[in-house]
Amino acid sequence: MSYSPMLGSTLTHTRVRTSENVSEFSGMCSVCTANCIGTCEIGLSAVRGSEAIYPYETDINQFASEKDYPLDFSHININGRCFGALGCEENADDATFPKADISINFGTENKVKMKAPFILPAMAKLNWKDYYAGAAMAGVLVVIGEDVVAKDKNLVLKNGKVISSPLIEEMVNSFRRYYRGYGDIILQANYDDEALGVLDYAITKLNIKSVELKFGQAAKGIQGMGRVKNIDDALKLQKMGYLIYPDPSDPVVAENYNNGKGQIFEKIGKLPIWNEEILINRIKELKKLGAEHICFKTGPYDPKDLIRIIKIASESKIDLITFDGAGGGTGNSPVKMMNEWGIPTVYLESMLYDILKKMNNKNYFLPQIAITGGFATEDQIYKGLALGAPYISLVATGRAAMAAAMSGKQIGDMIEAGNIPKEYQCFGSSKEEIFADIRELNLYYDNVSDISCGAIGVYSYVNRISTGIKQLMALNRKFKLEYINRSDIIPLTELAAQVTGLNTYDDILVKEFDSL
Repeated sequence: MSYSPMLGSTLTHTRVRTSENVSEFSGMCSVCTANCIGTCEIGLSAVRGSEAIYPYETDINQFASEKDYPLDFSHININGRCFGALGCEENADDATFPKADISINFGTENKVKMKAPFILPAMAKLNWKDYYAGAAMAGVLVVIGEDVVAKDKNLVLKNGKVISSPLIEEMVNSFRRYYRGYGDIILQANYDDEALGVLDYAITKLNIKSVELKFGQAAKGIQGMGRVKNIDDALKLQKMGYLIYPDPSDPVVAENYNNGKGQIFEKIGKLPIWNEEILINRIKELKKLGAEHICFKTGPYDPKDLIRIIKIASESKIDLITFDGAGGGTGNSPVKMMNEWGIPTVYLESMLYDILKKMNNKNYFLPQIAITGGFATEDQIYKGLALGAPYISLVATGRAAMAAAMSGKQIGDMIEAGNIPKEYQCFGSSKEEIFADIRELNLYYDNVSDISCGAIGVYSYVNRISTGIKQLMALNRKFKLEYINRSDIIPLTELAAQVTGLNTYDDILVKEFDSL
């Protein structure tokens, strides 16, 4: 069988003509006929060329891999226990899931309290206002994604450096408006952002305290690409310092453009060309500017590179590294990259556990570690926390949180228009009746009726997964996060056991025979 999807996908708005008869090794229809209008990816390529590499309508959609990986978290089950209690008194009044403590601190020196061990990872598209606002309401970390300044129509540069970005300021304020003492908003920068001085501006002018350097471009690690509509925009972006291909300042290219000839202009993100010396010095600079938390964001690269990144983080006393497993990309990522590149999350986290354990035994300083890549619900998150424990203490969930932001907003708009979806009519006819967690928000905010339904949607989503985590903790008689460990999960397949190094039910039983 093939793990890869066929050459028809909702990501590219394509379909194969005979989905029931496909040549698995190529993904094409078994019979390719001269009468076909080309509805598959090859047909789209014949019409749109290199544009067919990318997903469909990236401005209004988010994306993830369609590949059927041989191992994911469904191959692992959650364990359960029926004696004792860790983290509370052994009595039925205290040992109850609502009292489970899932709070955690972020940061090595400057501690930030968080309500739950979740991060809403880098996003700067779709319903970002509610994404950031909902994170503040929920009391968790949230990250502003890369390359925001390229979208800022009111951006002001001086000598090639940012001195004003109203868009970044608006993003930051969307979080701060609902901040209630928990969590923080982190600003991410890629290589182009660094060249433009984005973090320097945000730290000194917007009082941003937490920043993140990204090892790569676009989603995961590939170079980001965006088509530029005309030569004037291409010249403007080139003047800002972006890499534009072909060169719009070349007179021959310009003449060809005016005559309807040549390639469409593309803005291509620069790959980071960093090393230990550059990064360590840059981290010192950021701290001197006033940054209290320095974070790294990296994808599922070669293990040699992952170890190198952790060593740099250790030497520089980085606060957090987020490792992103293969299989996704909310932004404008090539479809085949999302499907076919990198280390899937279970493999990546198992590898990181071994690396971090060895480094800990050698007395390396270890930053906080977060894992992301396909997490959406509490069962997956619990497994992620258990698999990496005690070295991986945070889980980032991006696509699901943004889905909550978009769904909440859409439902709210329909309620306001008097067109309540039939699926929700059973809950009532008003915003207050339909969105159950508004009652909770009334404890923290005045005029909750003015809060966007998208932000309420994010808060409610985080509330749901928080409650789910607490229930699974109680199932294992653990009432503080620190007690979650690898014994809380069991591999169901030989491959899962081999990759994770976890004990199977048979392994556990053999050990327990000695107590008989």
